[in-house]
Amino acid sequence: MAAAVPLLLQLLLLPLLVASAAGGGGGEKSTHMKLYWHDVVSGPSPTAVQVARAAVTNTSKTAFGVVVVIDDPLTEGPDLKSSKPLGRAQGTYIGAGKDELSLMMSMNFVFQAGKYNGSTVAIMGRNAVFDAVREMAVVGGTGAFRMARGYAQARTHALDLNTGDATVEYNLYIKH
Repeated sequence: MAAAVPLLLQLLLLPLLVASAAGGGGGEKSTHMKLYWHDVVSGPSPTAVQVARAAVTNTSKTAFGVVVVIDDPLTEGPDLKSSKPLGRAQGTYIGAGKDELSLMMSMNFVFQAGKYNGSTVAIMGRNAVFDAVREMAVVGGTGAFRMARGYAQARTHALDLNTGDATVEYNLYIKH
């Protein structure tokens, strides 16, 4: 009976040991990438379109209640015309700040070129547009980024106050 106890203990601990070896033995990668998100609301071919607005949005100074759907270009550099295209940011942003311009972002970065072609990263969170640096959560991904987690830092690179078009630098810090 004394020999059975260590065997029973080993059998009970075996799943923990296997899980520890699988998770701690490597395989998880950390990736940092910098890219540029281009939100084009003006011109004949916008990449961000308003699809809904609340009655209060008409008098709001913060666009509270507006819903925008995006299919924004992602590029390697800040110039939309000359930078290498990497993919698209597809999703929505919603005017969620009643007293300050703050957006609720929910989008997938869909990679269509380069090392991560065919993979996606899901980003969600609060974007207080006029803060110098905004942090949002990486909440998942597909392909090379399956089971991704981490964060994205957004910094406004350029904002045209006449058109509303914006270029934002995104730094992604991803574990996958």
